[in-house]
Amino acid sequence: MGKTGVVFPGQGSQFVGMGADLCAGDATFRGVFERACDILGDDILSLCLSGPQERLDRTVNTQIAVVVFEIAAYEAIRRRIPLEPAVMAGHSLGEYSAIYAAGGLDLEGVLTLVRSRARHHEEAVPQGVGAMAAVVGLTLEQVNALALVCSRDGEPADVANINAPNQAVVSGHARAVERLMERARGIGARLVVRLPISAPCHSRLLAHAAERFREDLGKAVFRPFQRPVVPNCDPGVLYDEGNAAELLARQIVSPVRWQETIERMARMGVDTILEIGPKKVLSGLVKNIRKEMRSVFAGDAPSIGRCGELFRPA
Repeated sequence: MGKTGVVFPGQGSQFVGMGADLCAGDATFRGVFERACDILGDDILSLCLSGPQERLDRTVNTQIAVVVFEIAAYEAIRRRIPLEPAVMAGHSLGEYSAIYAAGGLDLEGVLTLVRSRARHHEEAVPQGVGAMAAVVGLTLEQVNALALVCSRDGEPADVANINAPNQAVVSGHARAVERLMERARGIGARLVVRLPISAPCHSRLLAHAAERFREDLGKAVFRPFQRPVVPNCDPGVLYDEGNAAELLARQIVSPVRWQETIERMARMGVDTILEIGPKKVLSGLVKNIRKEMRSVFAGDAPSIGRCGELFRPA
């Protein structure tokens, strides 16, 4: 096996019951949730295990729940094996898990920022006004053209994620997104589906949220990164303690350039991607971008157990 890259999915990977088997059998995993409860004053574990789904899907809850899960799973894997990734990345929200795993923020620092980020997302646009949808089977040029055609004054649609050569996500005002979904189906998209995300992430509707969040980022204390982390908004650079605040502020309204992120990791010699998250989301995208890359998922007790065998030094 060559070099390994670790990636973390973002919002939309959540589901009620996530982490149940790990919580029952892994003290390290459970311990991260206990520390998160102490930091936030909120029982995140009960939300993950019992929901209800409507509450878990609220942006202000989803973002915290997903990041705590991913950090807990990462620590559970590290307890089993001396994981030595060559590079890390996270898809949108998952970037915060990558920054933690790379040593750029401690648990309190990362959860404080994620809580603020989630609140700014939710407060920026009233519930039900924003929407996101995945479009599969059209080119990026086609999706960009649809976003332009379907936008109206006060009802914008933007390309939010460039996930793979045949998959993009659009975000913006719910009416604009619905118009785009209808037109995408009409010109031959293979799949068009609205995502379980209550905020229009990576769209211009969050410009005010980005400015408010920039103030919170100015108070954060970033530490030297122990591992390279590729930023979503600019895969040509790497995170460091000097640029992290600016990159995370830009991330709010910039598209997630995931295809370029994986291509950057490949140029760094990565041939195996380990996805750590509530459910498998990014592994399929990796295969669409780089068929030769090996993808390994870790998000429950059996899969994390297999990681112990796959990544254990010879």
